[in-house]
Amino acid sequence: MQIHVIRRNQTLTSIANAFGTTAEAIITANQVPNPNDLVVGQTLVIPITGRYYFVQPGDSLWAIARRFNTTPAQLASVNQISVTQPLTVGFRLYIPPAPKRTAEFNAYVEPRGTAVAEALITDTRRNAPFLTYLAPFSFQARRNGSLREPLLDNFPEIARENRNVLMMVITNQEEDQFSDELGRILLNDIPVQDRFLNNIVTTANRYGFRDIHFDFEFLRPEDREAYNQFLRKAKARFQQEGWLMSTALAPKTSRTQQGRWYEAHDYRAHGEIADFVVLMTYEWGYSGGPAQAVSPIGPVRRVIEYALTEMPSSKIMMGQNLYGYDWTLPFVQGTTARALSPQQAIQLAARENVEIQYDTRVQAPFFTYTDDQGRRHEVWFEDARSIQAKFDLVKELNLRGMSYWKLGLSFPQNWLLIQDNFTVRKR
Repeated sequence: MQIHVIRRNQTLTSIANAFGTTAEAIITANQVPNPNDLVVGQTLVIPITGRYYFVQPGDSLWAIARRFNTTPAQLASVNQISVTQPLTVGFRLYIPPAPKRTAEFNAYVEPRGTAVAEALITDTRRNAPFLTYLAPFSFQARRNGSLREPLLDNFPEIARENRNVLMMVITNQEEDQFSDELGRILLNDIPVQDRFLNNIVTTANRYGFRDIHFDFEFLRPEDREAYNQFLRKAKARFQQEGWLMSTALAPKTSRTQQGRWYEAHDYRAHGEIADFVVLMTYEWGYSGGPAQAVSPIGPVRRVIEYALTEMPSSKIMMGQNLYGYDWTLPFVQGTTARALSPQQAIQLAARENVEIQYDTRVQAPFFTYTDDQGRRHEVWFEDARSIQAKFDLVKELNLRGMSYWKLGLSFPQNWLLIQDNFTVRKR
């Protein structure tokens, strides 16, 4: 497959002709929300095997082969040209697909309200084939060791049908807010802790969960070792059942990083105890803060590179957002940006008739517009380029895979590029 960025005056038909496919195939693959109103800077994933490269000034067959990790002889053979043939600018070279590596993918799914939305079930069913794990969010622990269950609806059935490991996400949330006091009780009151573990085992057996995933956040710094000891105890218990155990970790860049979110998360201990971890490498740009990329590539890399000093790469899943935000400018503390999916961002750019730009430093698309009330807006989101940059990082650092927050936000290009880059491991 190939990523193409829309240029001025291009149409789906002209793009399809350039790549030897059809407009209908491009529309279907990308679920193009604006086929008759393409936006300059919008990306498309062209559904072809391999890709095409159009020769640029100064190119040589040797340089192109090196760029795509192949040989001049192979490129010449595939394209039925001589190795010594001069290349003319604009000449189209076919680049064969690169070998795929195996990786694991997880996605959280968060049903809200009193019933699971049919659209959320549909999106989960559509994308479950590309997942190793499916993680309903979340079972909330109670102070007496019992569990408040999320809406599960069809999720266990979808996981079975798609050979997904059903992940039991357990949080220290009370009324949807992380509670350090609840964490203190669960980690230090042994009778409550034992009851808590018994309830986890009973519930996991009832629904068929095969990975127990602790997302304990904003714990007291003094509970760091208590959390480690709890995880050791839980791991020994779950191992008897033949289950995996995983944890979610705040995005740290050093062992001594301070702050309520970070101090109780011991990367080295989690790397030793858990089967794998999910690094929450997103929300630099968040709904309550100033406009910026949600998961800029530089900070994401720094978190992962620190994690690699504490645990093997085979235990690390990079966290990745499936959404963006629309901020009203100028940013005022206490205001909240509007969350939107990549597809909604494209539709918004088309409606406002503005070009989509791409920041190569943070590897993310963005645009600005003025609304009907004269207010300026700045939108950051994800596209095929930004997700490919993250996939390249997964491959470069040989990570276990990627974990998405969260399903229900339409981003068809992500799933296309998973197929192009990886073989998804099923367990």
